[in-house]
Amino acid sequence: MTDATVRDLEKSLRSSGRKGPAPVHLWNPPYCGEIGLRIAADGTWYYQDSPIGRKTLVKLYASVLRHDDDGRHYLVTPVEKIGIEVEDAPFLAVGMSVQGEGQEQTLSFRTNVDDAVTAGPDHPMRFEFDQENNGLKPYLHVRGRLEALVTRALTYDLVALALEAQIDGEPHLGIWSASQFFPICATGSGPTFRSGEIAPISEEIKPQEKG
Repeated sequence: MTDATVRDLEKSLRSSGRKGPAPVHLWNPPYCGEIGLRIAADGTWYYQDSPIGRKTLVKLYASVLRHDDDGRHYLVTPVEKIGIEVEDAPFLAVGMSVQGEGQEQTLSFRTNVDDAVTAGPDHPMRFEFDQENNGLKPYLHVRGRLEALVTRALTYDLVALALEAQIDGEPHLGIWSASQFFPICATGSGPTFRSGEIAPISEEIKPQEKG
């Protein structure tokens, strides 16, 4: 793949005149390989190891991004499918607003490509523990199989909103939004997060087992 391929892709996307995400779930074009596109863990988009500085271009590419059931990410148009490397989540949640309190609260997020997403039944949250850095990583469903990683700065604000709730008779710490409870971890009888803490001691809180 060459720079001309990138220019052709950009021209094709711009010529569609489409605003917002494309209906990529409806398209099944042939796979055309890779062109050196990568989304780093910090949300920066790269083309052949050079950062893409134009946000308009990043948003254009993001509008045709798809995460397939083979576990890989692609840029998809009606005529071609191009592989793209994603180191963590393809998007970052960089802004958060809170309406209401406790079980009645609703959390709305803004991503680094200006998607507006409200956490709830249609856009669930999940939480992972970074074992290497002993920290919490919240993820928000955006669309399809695409997720946004909540930035570390926002994670502090998010954890400050955590409450305890019962799941199958067991106490869990988690987040309420749009009448939905998203568990972070089982609390048991031990200590839980202190306000603003996002790196719990591993002996105090264990992540939920996936099942």
